[in-house]
Amino acid sequence: MAALSSSHHDDVACIVDSNHTAENLHPLAFSILWSPLPPITIFLPFIGHMGIATSRGVACDFQGPYAVGDRGRMAFGKPTRALRIPIGSLPGGAEQWDKAVTEANAEYRTRMHNICCDNCHSHVAYALNSMEMKAYGIRNWDMVKLCFLVFFRARFLSFGGFLCQFLPVGILLLVFVVRTATGSG
Repeated sequence: MAALSSSHHDDVACIVDSNHTAENLHPLAFSILWSPLPPITIFLPFIGHMGIATSRGVACDFQGPYAVGDRGRMAFGKPTRALRIPIGSLPGGAEQWDKAVTEANAEYRTRMHNICCDNCHSHVAYALNSMEMKAYGIRNWDMVKLCFLVFFRARFLSFGGFLCQFLPVGILLLVFVVRTATGSG
């Protein structure tokens, strides 16, 4: 039987089974994960690499042609941002979540990676659509919705993660402004 509990890592209430109580819930469980994608994130800080965590907090991500990481190590390093998805209204709860993530992993092991059309964001969207997740006002998930949802709503996992995402573009903008202001550009 599922019980309502609130994670101490997030203020989102989740329906969790006896194996997923607030005390033993991994901080990244039921989350969309994000990490910088060099060098693209340097110029466009809203673009990065995306994965999805299982109910136990294990990161899964589409890493390249026919390759899915499902052992907790993302292709471009540790995630720097995470967005917990409230699963309180998900029929089947944690079990359904994990089933959909596993299904997405299996499907994406059969796919060629395409940076613009079928990528890590698509893998996460596939998992969320498979479980028929409705969260943050979204029913039909796609890579654009995920990109902006994570950019505006995901929490930073550390100050270093914030710097990895915004310091490079901040320096570039500062150089541009200084050069423009001094007439050197």
